[in-house]
Amino acid sequence: MKISTGTTNTQIVRRHSLFTRLWHWITVACLIVLMMSGLQIFNAHPALYWGQDSNFSAPALEITARRGDDGAPQGIVRIGDHVFDTTGALGLSRRDGRLEQRAFPAWSTLPGPQWLAMGRYWHFAAAWLFAPLLILYLIYTPARRERRRQIWPSIAQWQALPRTIAEHARFRFDQSRDYNGLQKLTYLVVLFALLPLMVLTGLTMSPTMNAAWPWLLDIFGGRQSARTLHFIVAFSLLVFFFVHTALVLVSGVFNNLRSMVTGGYRIDKAASDTSADRHA
Repeated sequence: MKISTGTTNTQIVRRHSLFTRLWHWITVACLIVLMMSGLQIFNAHPALYWGQDSNFSAPALEITARRGDDGAPQGIVRIGDHVFDTTGALGLSRRDGRLEQRAFPAWSTLPGPQWLAMGRYWHFAAAWLFAPLLILYLIYTPARRERRRQIWPSIAQWQALPRTIAEHARFRFDQSRDYNGLQKLTYLVVLFALLPLMVLTGLTMSPTMNAAWPWLLDIFGGRQSARTLHFIVAFSLLVFFFVHTALVLVSGVFNNLRSMVTGGYRIDKAASDTSADRHA
């Protein structure tokens, strides 16, 4: 639907529905709380394992502090047999002018520097808002023809993926009504793989859900494996968040923000017509 016309070469169209815009911003808020309160929970036991039980002698990943060869405190990240010095960032970070042993620094955790019980409350409160909204959105997306077209790449877009990737690498972005193939593929992975996987691995860590749905333990290979996958997925989403934000900034911050606030998006009519022809 066209809202208004600017120059002869551009026009503003309605790109996102009200439901999509509300879901987007509520989900962003939930994910920020989930990430920061999740780091609070992780700090209480800053190690990851594979399998059903915690093998304290051989974690798959550990963020801690130790004494270096010179006797000075040192923050480290251990992944298998590999040890990385992360003093000042992870394992040993500065707070109020002094170094403290903490996996993730105090500024990155909610609701405070060290408050496990309340961190769990914040995490679960955000999760119980996020999960039902995700289910609704996963139903809404394939149910609406327009939304299916917005999210699923056309044959032409699949074929153009190498060129689209090369254009993104050169920071060249067209302003068309439709998402390009790379954007659609990324959103499909996030919406239908990463976000559901985060919810399912989170449920697998709950003893109550283990009793109700024991098959979750079989799928993920135990609670500790689910915790590790939960951690990996969370940081994959964090990477997506930073890349997504960077691309919003370099491809037209005002236009992109307007599309997610009011729904209006200024497009190049020639690019939009080309995209429409590819879908025809």
